[in-house]
Amino acid sequence: MKVNVEFDCTPEEARRLLGLPDVTKANEAYAEATAKLMQGAGSIDQLQDIAKQLAPMGEMGLKMFQQLMTSGAAMATGGAMGGKKQAD
Repeated sequence: MKVNVEFDCTPEEARRLLGLPDVTKANEAYAEATAKLMQGAGSIDQLQDIAKQLAPMGEMGLKMFQQLMTSGAAMATGGAMGGKKQAD
């Protein structure tokens, strides 16, 4: 049996429904600080170093995110991850 439930609400209403905290101000401060930091970068290498520092788990987190994006792209295009066949 399959049951689908659809909610028609704004992100704010969904946040309140689930009892999640409002992190809008923290997110705005983080985004503003990140934008200022990136404006000071003069090269791609500096941007890469900044991104590594900002990532929650550093370089390991960035590699995991890159693998996730690569896997998603491969699945979306019908390819196998990294050239390996996936088992059913």
